[in-house]
Amino acid sequence: MASVAGILADLKKKGKGNYQGIYERHGIPKERSFGVLVSELKKIQKTIKGDQKLAMELYKTGMMEPMYLAGLVADGAKMSKKELHDWANGSHGMPMIAEYTGPWVAAENPAARELALEWMDSKKESVTSSGWSAYGGMISMRADDELDLAEIERLMHRAVKEIGKAPNRVKYTMNGFVISVGGYVKPLLQKAKAAAKQLGKVEVDVGKTECKVPVALECIVKMEKMGRVGKKKKTMKC
Repeated sequence: MASVAGILADLKKKGKGNYQGIYERHGIPKERSFGVLVSELKKIQKTIKGDQKLAMELYKTGMMEPMYLAGLVADGAKMSKKELHDWANGSHGMPMIAEYTGPWVAAENPAARELALEWMDSKKESVTSSGWSAYGGMISMRADDELDLAEIERLMHRAVKEIGKAPNRVKYTMNGFVISVGGYVKPLLQKAKAAAKQLGKVEVDVGKTECKVPVALECIVKMEKMGRVGKKKKTMKC
């Protein structure tokens, strides 16, 4: 049976210094990563799939790879609000966790909307980022008739209005939220395109990386041309 200690030992063996450097350039402190690629984490995921207890323990390690792995394995629908809050608060200083891992599981939870709205108003950049990502993820998975379209429209207006003064990574997730609306909520496609046009090219400091901030309008138009608008996802996890 897999254990946290066993997985940590395995990750330590698989870790490479150059990958630690890559993660560091993406905002992950070297002391909080082993330097293991996501492709390797997915191999481990297959061996512990469905082990909720182990996933929760992995997240508590505070190390990037076990936390990311926890998000791949955990069923967000089975997590309590406290556990989801703990995950959001535990993502400080870890952009990959704040913008992907935490939102993945939060979006699966029945309380996703409530949690996302609360996190959006946080004074912590990482938690606020989680909020925008979680709401964007939720709307990419839930049927339109389960969504509050008026609220989503208000949130797009908020993103347009506040993005200029928002913290660095919050800008990235606000931009991503507008893309999600345009791509996955067909009734709001035209309004999302209008909001995306107002956003224009969003400037985010991505550090010493080659990452580019997607231009919201271009992304939405591309999805539209491909006939993908309104086609919901089964999961955010990747």
